[in-house]
Amino acid sequence: MVGLSANPMRPSHFAAIYLANRGYDIIPVNPRAKRILGRPCFPNLRAIDRPVEVVDIFRPARFVPSIVEEAIEVGAKVVWMQFGVIHEEAARMVLSAGLEVVMDQCMKVEHARFFGGLSALGLNGGVVSARGWSASDGQHGL
Repeated sequence: MVGLSANPMRPSHFAAIYLANRGYDIIPVNPRAKRILGRPCFPNLRAIDRPVEVVDIFRPARFVPSIVEEAIEVGAKVVWMQFGVIHEEAARMVLSAGLEVVMDQCMKVEHARFFGGLSALGLNGGVVSARGWSASDGQHGL
């Protein structure tokens, strides 16, 4: 996760906790931190000592091309740019190299959407429904 913040109030931190709790191996890439969420940080993708499948980018768009170059170099399979991170040229580079690309979407939100864990707090309420909770009948989507 490139740009993972040590600040628990940042979206990257919350997304990392969510994904780690669902079995994803989170590898923090942040040159300003030694450890985040109990995991060692790496200054860049090239420094990671094991294979990387998905590069989840929480950095401003101006940094994306160099991150994409590293992702291609290390053999990643997917480059995922978070909400608001849009770089069309970098996306073309990813596709030209044979990788998959997702842009302007959140991996945590998409995972929760597909596996029933989406709620106001990002927690699984155990109910999949288009109907909201009703205070009058105490029912949630039933």
